[in-house]
Amino acid sequence: MKDFKISAIICAAGKGERAGFSKNKLLVPLFGAPALYHTLKKFSLKEISEVIVTSSEADFKEISALCAPFGYKVVRGGKTRTDSVKRALKQVTGDIVLIHDGARPFVSENLILNCIDSVKKFGSAVAAVKFTDTAVYAQYGEITDRPDRDGLYRVQTPQGFMTEDIINAYKLSGNNTYTDDSAVYGEFIAPPRLIEGEESNVKLTFKSDYPPEYPILSCSSGQRAGIGVDVHCFGEGSFVTLAGVKIPCDNGLIAHSDGDVIIHAVMDALLSAAGLKDIGNYFPDSDEKYKGADSITLLKEVVKTVLTAGYVPFNVSVTVQAEKPKLAPHIDKMIENISKACGITADHVAVAAGTCEHLGFVGEGLGIAAYCIATLTQI
Repeated sequence: MKDFKISAIICAAGKGERAGFSKNKLLVPLFGAPALYHTLKKFSLKEISEVIVTSSEADFKEISALCAPFGYKVVRGGKTRTDSVKRALKQVTGDIVLIHDGARPFVSENLILNCIDSVKKFGSAVAAVKFTDTAVYAQYGEITDRPDRDGLYRVQTPQGFMTEDIINAYKLSGNNTYTDDSAVYGEFIAPPRLIEGEESNVKLTFKSDYPPEYPILSCSSGQRAGIGVDVHCFGEGSFVTLAGVKIPCDNGLIAHSDGDVIIHAVMDALLSAAGLKDIGNYFPDSDEKYKGADSITLLKEVVKTVLTAGYVPFNVSVTVQAEKPKLAPHIDKMIENISKACGITADHVAVAAGTCEHLGFVGEGLGIAAYCIATLTQI
């Protein structure tokens, strides 16, 4: 069998507005790292020679930082997924190309390899899961028909094609817009070949698709607790700001504000404990007013908001994970800054710092993550 060169395109140029976050859903923390990081890592396989990732202009800097350690190329996407794929295809040099949604971080290596094998044998591959629920058509809220579910499938990604074929298909598509690459291929080239997908290969579409990062926990009478999580990627810069302390570092953190992951985690923990929305609702990164903002100042605003809701901070406990810089010499100052901003004594604040032993997003030196649990007392 011919020795094919394999390329992959990961679509990450969307806004993910349906998820209801204040930023691209792919940059929201998922298990301690941006959701997109998990997708990128899945395609770091010896069988794949190149990976091209699409990004919006707004997220280009952060997505480029995520892709750099993998050696992936990042291209600016278009207004639609169709436009973004067309732009990425211009950079593809492989004989076979896989196209995958960045919002499917749970794809398995086995599914990726099965996709490659199908393209080699049949010229195309579309991951799909057989429909098991009863299916209906409806209009104006009323059922009008019941199609036979035996022939129904839920289409997933990755989808694979001979590069020349899918490029030609997109050229023939003109200005039409598609949500799915197999539809383009099927319209202009040939019926695409299905392969068995995976139920676990879910697409992160809504906020409910993400594991709950900010649950409200039960406490003693009059108290509530919440959890906050934040993560930022390393980029250009000579220092990081953590809990209001500027610490020399050979990289900075990419963020709209000052990138203070500790304070951001504290703010979300306080807000979630009070049953309020996350910080993106109060300080959206689309607002130029908060560009480069001092997070300690924003924390003080959060404390006022929590006070208005009928609560005051009681305890704050933070764990920060970073391979760099060394944080131990700065812990006391961090505690002091948090306690002053929250209006509580230093003995009600704890900050623990550690590494990830070179494992995962943090361990590979790609960024810093912080976790906070905070309790409030009802006024």
